[in-house]
Amino acid sequence: MRSAARGLLASLLALAALCACSRSPSGPSPHGTARRPAILLRGLGAEPDSLDPQKARSVEAQRVLRDICEGLTTLDKSGGVAPGIAERWQVSPDGKTYTFTLRHDARWSDGEPVVAADFVAGLRRLVDPATGSQYAEVVNVIANAGDIVAGHKPPQSLGVSDPNPYTVVIRLRGPAPYLPALLAHPSTCPVNPVTLANDGDAYARPGNLPSDGAFVLSQWVHGSYVYLTRNRYYWNDAATRLDGVKYLISSDENAELTLYRAGQLDITDVIPRTQYGWIRSHLGDQLHITPELGVYFYGFNLRRPPFEHDAKVRRALAMAIDRRKLARLVLRTGELPAYAWVPPGVADYTPQSPAWRSLTRARRIAEARRLYAEAGYSAARPLRFTLRYNTGEIHAELAIAIASMWRQALGARVTLRAEEFSSLLQDINRGNVQMFRSSWIGDYDDAYTFAQYFKSDFGINLTHYDNPAYDALLDRAAAEADPAKRRALLEQAESLMLRDQPVIPIYFYASKHLVKPRVTGWYNNIMNVTYSRYLGLRGTPP
Repeated sequence: MRSAARGLLASLLALAALCACSRSPSGPSPHGTARRPAILLRGLGAEPDSLDPQKARSVEAQRVLRDICEGLTTLDKSGGVAPGIAERWQVSPDGKTYTFTLRHDARWSDGEPVVAADFVAGLRRLVDPATGSQYAEVVNVIANAGDIVAGHKPPQSLGVSDPNPYTVVIRLRGPAPYLPALLAHPSTCPVNPVTLANDGDAYARPGNLPSDGAFVLSQWVHGSYVYLTRNRYYWNDAATRLDGVKYLISSDENAELTLYRAGQLDITDVIPRTQYGWIRSHLGDQLHITPELGVYFYGFNLRRPPFEHDAKVRRALAMAIDRRKLARLVLRTGELPAYAWVPPGVADYTPQSPAWRSLTRARRIAEARRLYAEAGYSAARPLRFTLRYNTGEIHAELAIAIASMWRQALGARVTLRAEEFSSLLQDINRGNVQMFRSSWIGDYDDAYTFAQYFKSDFGINLTHYDNPAYDALLDRAAAEADPAKRRALLEQAESLMLRDQPVIPIYFYASKHLVKPRVTGWYNNIMNVTYSRYLGLRGTPP
């Protein structure tokens, strides 16, 4: 039934996309007259790397997927955990077993019920080495997940089960109070096993990808836009106020602003810092700025010279950066200088900073020069390396400013190389970089989502940091039921990592969007997650 219904759905979606993209009104209004479809135009930023829930890794992909798929849980407007496809859950007294009860009215976009087996299949697919998901280790707290990812056990041994069609039981290897929030992440979304078996590698293509969320993937024109149409089978479709969402792809902040001012964009992904003053003066009532759980950093490739065996030179480079100057003169839009890895504002946690943060600027530079010399570098033998970053105005401005600081303070010679994001990502994955720009956005409001990045077996540990003592601290934290002791272990781990300096934290994010007055329902939160299903457009009733 699923495959036949899916074929009909694909035809209907194609027709809906043509109607939605046309300029002609379509659909009846409550008064019986035709109305223009309510299509929200959102800025996306860079091209998504994938829209397969278990394979996608970029922030841009996750943003789109949050509109397409819904997990056992979701996030409320404050960024906290809320019921999703699971209407409720309970946890055992030892904190190691969670039982989720699913809604009986949850449906896939082909009308078939979303059942517990679909979630079991999705979680098994996530950790299956054959999937190649770089988010596989994000659920390593589930029993046997680590052994499955390592290839030591079959995916069927994962600690998840479906005793009946509307119950999902998850067994953990240790207490994980963050599990419900983690399960709102798109990588843990269910899969439609019949569709996956029929479509294989084409599973995530428009017209194929099944949706249990408020919208369905209708079109993806690479380099241009991703288009979603309303999923009338969504369990809470009655509350959806949009007919579709068009995500415009662009890594150019100024281009986004131009589209926004021309009325071709309702919500920007970011704002151009060079025009911040003008925006505050002329569009201040449409500007939304709020702290975000994310860190912008430069990563060292610890498997390649010149950084693989030399923490001294890594620390010297970190100390030579004047982050306050960058925040004041380059960033200028509310970002905070980052010395720690975990952002401020994470629940029940105190971010750790390196000891040198308390030094004056002059003493910090003197210490950086000492470490630089001890690592074997000098004016006659300067450190030479290439810093690679994805194209974008702010990335270029920061790279130029930081390279200048390194040259002035230490004499280091840095080659700057900007490139398209997907190309950079491929080379980072292959290890063909020395230093690279990246960022890490928290998947849930808990310090573990930041700490896990540096675990040696974590698939998105792009620096290849590998410290058994660090891994042991995280393992102990994962097994610790006492919140205070767990917090202390995670703080100890962050301090250890910062001494090893596998990355250079530069600043903590603040989300920045322009939102048109015609958009209704907009809200901000520390997770920078605003579901399209909560938004509407004035003058276009559902």
